[in-house]
Amino acid sequence: MANFYNDNKDLKFHLSHPLMKKIVSLKEKDFVDSAKFDYAPVDFEDAMDSYEKTLEIVGEICGDVIDPNAESVDKEGPQLINNEVVYARGTQQNHEVLTKAGLIGMSLPRMYDGLNFPMVPYVMAAELVSRADAGFANIWGLQDCAETMHEFASEELKAEFLPRFAKGATAAMVLTEPDAGSDLQAVQLKGKQISASYDKDTDTYFLNGVKRFITNGDADISLVLARSEEDTADARGLSLFVYDREHKAVKIRRIENKLGIKGSPTCEMVFTNAPAKLVGDRKMGLIKYVMSLMNSARLGIGAQSVGLGEAAYREAVKYAKERVQFGKAIIEFPAVYEMLRMMDVKNKAMRTLLYETARYVDVYKAYTFISEDRPLTAEERQESKKYQKVADVFTPLLKLVSSEYANSIAYDSLQIHGGAGFMKDFPIERIYRDARITSIYEGTSQLQVVAAIRGVSTGAYLSRIQEFDAEKVMPELEYLKKMLQDMTSEYQKMVDLVNEKKDPEYLDFHARRLVEMAGNIIMGYLLLQDTVRDEEFKITTELFIRNGRSENKQKADYIMNSEIKDLGIFKFQN
Repeated sequence: MANFYNDNKDLKFHLSHPLMKKIVSLKEKDFVDSAKFDYAPVDFEDAMDSYEKTLEIVGEICGDVIDPNAESVDKEGPQLINNEVVYARGTQQNHEVLTKAGLIGMSLPRMYDGLNFPMVPYVMAAELVSRADAGFANIWGLQDCAETMHEFASEELKAEFLPRFAKGATAAMVLTEPDAGSDLQAVQLKGKQISASYDKDTDTYFLNGVKRFITNGDADISLVLARSEEDTADARGLSLFVYDREHKAVKIRRIENKLGIKGSPTCEMVFTNAPAKLVGDRKMGLIKYVMSLMNSARLGIGAQSVGLGEAAYREAVKYAKERVQFGKAIIEFPAVYEMLRMMDVKNKAMRTLLYETARYVDVYKAYTFISEDRPLTAEERQESKKYQKVADVFTPLLKLVSSEYANSIAYDSLQIHGGAGFMKDFPIERIYRDARITSIYEGTSQLQVVAAIRGVSTGAYLSRIQEFDAEKVMPELEYLKKMLQDMTSEYQKMVDLVNEKKDPEYLDFHARRLVEMAGNIIMGYLLLQDTVRDEEFKITTELFIRNGRSENKQKADYIMNSEIKDLGIFKFQN
């Protein structure tokens, strides 16, 4: 049967990146667990073998179970019965199979029954699940909540909640409110401490209010962002709480009827004196904990987007080979094979950005956990800060680029299917609908630009590009490097040109153009590095760089021919 890991050699290529040796060493803390757990690796090769075998299991489950269930799950969807969300039959089967395989809580330490996997193989598993069914990927991927608790919760809370994930506990990030949307600092849900009889041993709070658009809202374990401080209206009054569904103090008002990812329940939740426990420190809910969770969430949407792109591309290739027009398969027509080639190029570009970003997150998170055991050396502190700063600007870039690419690839795949793709007879109709949400949730593309523009204004993107440029390539690849150097020079000029205006609104106006210019250069360099490791990437790299160069020239031309006064043309007058 199908194995979604073994049939894509690009995954094994990215898993074997040279930086993995450092990541594994940091994550395994020099393999100390091998003395305590018989399934813990004893060295780097043992760890990599474990990742490979686990991903093969994930790939097999995706090909044999999750993918075949996707169509029925899309039709059936979850139901609300007696204030309980009941998954579609296929969703239940998917979750049961993955739980039995020990694939819930993959990144958790072994002391909590996890696999202690780094982000790279975990994100790779998320890509595989997303390729099989992007809606189910939301349910499975919310084990990110466990990672947040592992990072910030007390030892007591970790001992209480984390082992439940390996047993199949589901999770939810309960952030959004009807009037807050993406503006999370406007969250009003109240977290009131038990007054004089406050019990320090149980550390219980009571939550009241409404949350909306909550993915997997009736989960076993929910992380809830709530306003704990009276007379506050900004992020400093928000704390993070963990709520256990066993309390039955939350009413599920409805499951939203959505365009896509229909197997994943999106709920409106009403909290009425719901007992919950504080995660970490008060007032740090949004400022620290949710912001950290966002890096993982953006990686998750990146993986989901790459999985969707891969699924859409494969459906297009399959159809183009089978569909005959004017006496030959349509894949032989230039108008079609050009589209297919560029879909594949986009897939490979966003995939290399995905795993580069995952490696950054891996390094800084590993140092964070090591620092709990011993003080970091000056060199380790410096390296940790470097990787965290890069991760903070790469995650929004990844989310922006990958979600837009996924939509573009799904659009082109449906186009290649023609009228047949508009019908429910082919998977692309579902994939197309599922892809649309990726550029909306966990922060729209427009909000990702707001986060990513810091990479432009602080010079973080340029600094990383210069580090890429310092790496040597073979003489036969120098012409590609020269193209990237010219693109970098053009990008620098545009940044300077916009900054010279000293107008924040003008910078905001051109922010997306500048971020996307930087993204094209960064992905070009990453593909060039991939080509150094494997010459099979050369055609992909050249096509991407040539296309990126054209896109960047167009953006630069627009910037050079615009003035501050032009902004008024776009503004709507009341």
